Amino acid sequence: MEAVRELFGANQSAARRAADADVTRFRSVRARLRSVFEAADGGDETLAVDLLNSLLLEFPVSPQISGHDFRDDDGRPLWHMHLADHPSNATAGYAAIAAMGLAFHLTEYGVDRLGLCEAAPCRNAYLDTSTNRSRRYCSDRCATRANVAAYRARKRLEADRPEKESTGRAEDSAQPTTASGERLSEPRGR
Repeated sequence: MEAVRELFGANQSAARRAADADVTRFRSVRARLRSVFEAADGGDETLAVDLLNSLLLEFPVSPQISGHDFRDDDGRPLWHMHLADHPSNATAGYAAIAAMGLAFHLTEYGVDRLGLCEAAPCRNAYLDTSTNRSRRYCSDRCATRANVAAYRARKRLEADRPEKESTGRAEDSAQPTTASGERLSEPRGR
């Protein structure tokens, strides 16, 4: 139950509304949101959009303009948009906000910006906000773990190779040598 309340962060009124019954509902919503990411990651844009649309229909949003706690230099409210608390339960409110946020991201940046972490065994969902659509991991921690694992795998392969002298350089960029290991000079000027 405490984990459900933590999802609401600073929104204490929604956190207070969370009840024991919300735990099961949150798990269901989490699975449905994940299925959107799985469809997108699998390249099925239509399915991802259909799944997200079903969430939007089931958990409609109620936008409202608010000016609480934020004032400009003249003391006037700084108006901004909020999504009103969902009247039925805490899960419905959270699901509405999550689905709407995901819908805005999807329509602004594209379905291919929804992904699942490639670092085994993680597979967490992420939103790709990179400038060149290159994100592959949910966090820097997973990226580092995957890169270290790949480096270690390469080193194991090199160690398993039969007595071949390793220069530490890629073979295609290594300077040519004679059979005794002396470097061959490369022709200068073209």
